[in-house]
Amino acid sequence: MVQPIAITDPEDPRIEPYRAVRERDLVGRENRFVAEGEVVLRVLLRQDRFAIESLLLAEGRIESLTDCLAALPAGVPVYAAGRAVMDAIVGFPIHRGILAIARRAPLPSPGPFLAALPEDALVLGLVGLANHDNVGGIFRNAAAFGADAILLDETSCDPLYRKAIRVSVGGALVVPFTRAGPAPALIGSLREAGFEILSLSPSGREPLGRIRRRGRTAVLLGAEGPGLPPELLAETRTVTIPMSGGFDSLNVATTSGIALYELTRREPETTP
Repeated sequence: MVQPIAITDPEDPRIEPYRAVRERDLVGRENRFVAEGEVVLRVLLRQDRFAIESLLLAEGRIESLTDCLAALPAGVPVYAAGRAVMDAIVGFPIHRGILAIARRAPLPSPGPFLAALPEDALVLGLVGLANHDNVGGIFRNAAAFGADAILLDETSCDPLYRKAIRVSVGGALVVPFTRAGPAPALIGSLREAGFEILSLSPSGREPLGRIRRRGRTAVLLGAEGPGLPPELLAETRTVTIPMSGGFDSLNVATTSGIALYELTRREPETTP
């Protein structure tokens, strides 16, 4: 059983990676990320592509995490602090009282990444999604409905940003992802890997309910407001979700959940 290391001084150099969490979220953490909360920690412990470097826990949370501490790899330090000290370290009241520092895995190139997916893979493509809540929600839905991967363009935000991981309830740690440069490069990578590309848009030509997957399928999602670029819509198969009374606005994370449900509840069509 890991013996927690008591931290009584917020300036203790051993917990430097946790200092001023919000500010460091914005400037990056040298190939590391922060996982917050019990649910996310339990998901992180089940993943083998991220190495946990340390934990910082509020003293009152240790007893409830006995099984998690027992599952930690040997040598991972666990720091424990009183509530006031922990709040002083991170720079705000950390109500969940559970933080972990983990090392990122290198992002693979999109070509080999997509080539390794199944022949009937379902992938989400994110274009211009800068909102961490939306990206976290999309990863949560992708994990829930069994999407095989997510491909992000260069302008979409980091799925391993602390808030995105938290909103995803750990889904950002489960669903494989990589980046593919600008939107045209993302489209090119999908096409080269044999994916049919469906672009979701209020102006889409086909209703989602009539779509059946045929082999490898990618669903593209754009930012709320501007949506997907017109030039991208012009060169892909466009799909819409019909709405009542002419209303044409859905949150993009909600949209992803509806699309994933529709596309996974029926078996993909097979080519004779």
